[in-house]
Amino acid sequence: MKIVWSPLSLEKITDISEYIAHDNLTAAEKWIDAIFSVVGRLSKFPESGRIVPEFTKKDLREIIFGNYRIIYCIKDDQIQILTIRHGKQIISEQDIIE
Repeated sequence: MKIVWSPLSLEKITDISEYIAHDNLTAAEKWIDAIFSVVGRLSKFPESGRIVPEFTKKDLREIIFGNYRIIYCIKDDQIQILTIRHGKQIISEQDIIE
């Protein structure tokens, strides 16, 4: 399956990596590589993430990556990465852009 990153999800990656880079540039670079690697596995195993507990939609899923939740949607032959949120953040429908 093809993976498509939303502009919001790429913005979140940038924000998070810049925050990490303030303390450790190498750690930020490793974090970016790791998140793309983890998400890349979804192309073979799209339903490996759990259904997002705040919602009841079967096609809206998440994988946990460290302290972060990667929220994605399975549509047709695509996996759409919608957003990335810290695990302590509450997610509302306005946070999910499809």
